[in-house]
Amino acid sequence: MKKNLQSYLVEIIKNSLRDLDLDKSYQEGLYLDFPSDIRFGDLSTNVALRLSSSLKKNPFDIATSLIGSIKKHLEKSPCKDYIKEIKVEGAGFINFYLHNNYFYEQLKNIITKDRNYLKKDYGKGRRVLIEFVSANPTGPLSVAHARQGVVGDVLANILDFLGFRVKREYYLNDEGNQINILGESIDLRLRELSGENLDFPQDHYQGEYIYEIAKKIKKSLPADRQEKSKIKNFSEYGVKYILDIIKKELDDFGVKFDYWYSQKELRKSGKIKNVLEFLKQKGLLYEQEGARWFKSTQFGDDKDRVVVKSDNSYTYLAPDIAYHRDKFKRGFSWLINLWGPDHHGYINRLKAAVMALGKSQESLSIIIVQLASIFRSGRPVQMSTRRGQYITLREVLDEVGPDASRFFFLMRRTSSHLDFDLDIAKKNTPENPVYYIQYAHARICGILQNAESSACRRDTPKRRCIRHSPQEIKLKDADFTLLKEKEEIELIKKLWQFSYILDICLNTLDPYMLTVYLQELAEDFHKFYDQYRVLGQENKLTEARIILLEATKKVIALSLKLLGISRPERM
Repeated sequence: MKKNLQSYLVEIIKNSLRDLDLDKSYQEGLYLDFPSDIRFGDLSTNVALRLSSSLKKNPFDIATSLIGSIKKHLEKSPCKDYIKEIKVEGAGFINFYLHNNYFYEQLKNIITKDRNYLKKDYGKGRRVLIEFVSANPTGPLSVAHARQGVVGDVLANILDFLGFRVKREYYLNDEGNQINILGESIDLRLRELSGENLDFPQDHYQGEYIYEIAKKIKKSLPADRQEKSKIKNFSEYGVKYILDIIKKELDDFGVKFDYWYSQKELRKSGKIKNVLEFLKQKGLLYEQEGARWFKSTQFGDDKDRVVVKSDNSYTYLAPDIAYHRDKFKRGFSWLINLWGPDHHGYINRLKAAVMALGKSQESLSIIIVQLASIFRSGRPVQMSTRRGQYITLREVLDEVGPDASRFFFLMRRTSSHLDFDLDIAKKNTPENPVYYIQYAHARICGILQNAESSACRRDTPKRRCIRHSPQEIKLKDADFTLLKEKEEIELIKKLWQFSYILDICLNTLDPYMLTVYLQELAEDFHKFYDQYRVLGQENKLTEARIILLEATKKVIALSLKLLGISRPERM
């Protein structure tokens, strides 16, 4: 087949909708899902349920009428030999049951074509810039920043695998009121270290790291420091000190950035003034009450926004417009921003700004990453950035390591709040999903190594001693029809789903489903291997099962690589 099976079936369903004059009533995207229960087929569509409200008809009756047309079109399709049965089930789902021969073919493709079969060139080299974390350099990274970090990093890995040219960027807010407060906080702690008794403001940064910075400064501060410049100097020193901490934490977390973009340098470059002049020339700025306003309502925002305040200082929006204009000027056609939930109300105004720059609304995607709560001994750890009572990324890394940290931060949809249980993440038992998956990979590696070594012991010196390696087994002679046990078929089907899982990650811009898939794949492997022997006998079934394990290893290893998690061969 020139296209994948799902593409053919989607085309058939669309033709069937046209046959029944239902295509105009169905304006939504058409896709196929995997039924949650394997008893209901291998692929399913809810198109009849979606049509029922507009047609005011029973979805089961709509699905039944569609099946006749689907079967007619299927007879002319290259995929007809792969479809065993089509049924209307449940409330009106159309479920497709596939022949095992189709799955045997996919198993062969995983081995022979490897990554070329598993990946798809959706991006075709399109340049994408993902901006994430971008925490103010006023303290160590929190778990909220950590979750954004791994979501952005894994999303970039997936997009890169799917043919996009991806770059990662950290926007450094290194000037403004928060940076001034950082400098003041350091100065106050320095004065305390010098013996002064003072009240520390509640809105200043109170973490232990402020004391550490103050101690470092105290060792090098000249006695005749200039009073008027001390805050500026302390702020700059603090930003550099904290930024070094952030970079080291991210590096240990496996998150790397291609660019670190400074807001201070953006302002110095004149790009903010230039973009405001650009908007003025387009008639999109106006003066009111001494301030300059951006006509964002012309582009779908609920109200116009101030870009320059009456005191001639910029609002947050002004540098953001300049920043995103610069992203486009650097050659990126798709911008993806990961933000925390406190930025939700900011989406429409930035979308409006992008459209005002002459770009489509779709050229900017904004993902809101919900917060994470850390649990230890069954209790949530309280967090407050300025008071210093929050658990940092460094603490999580030190306690559970980068592998468990990355996986656990991805175990819920980005739009959902996440509870991270440190106690489970530290366990070396199947209760810990990271251990469970890595153990599956290590277990397969051990089986394949034993297969090769046992072949070496049996073979004469004149023969190659890797008889059991799939690369040495002639696939054309392999009899996959011997893989007919329930656990074997379910494992092959799960391998086949890998590419479609990446489709979901791309369409939702959320890597969460890859963690779900990996847990299910590991479970299917363990079920198979706990039930059936692979080694110990010389026959075609042994060879077919070894090929199945090699394919399973490839998919688990690739999935872990996309997640940025290690792939141990022994545990």
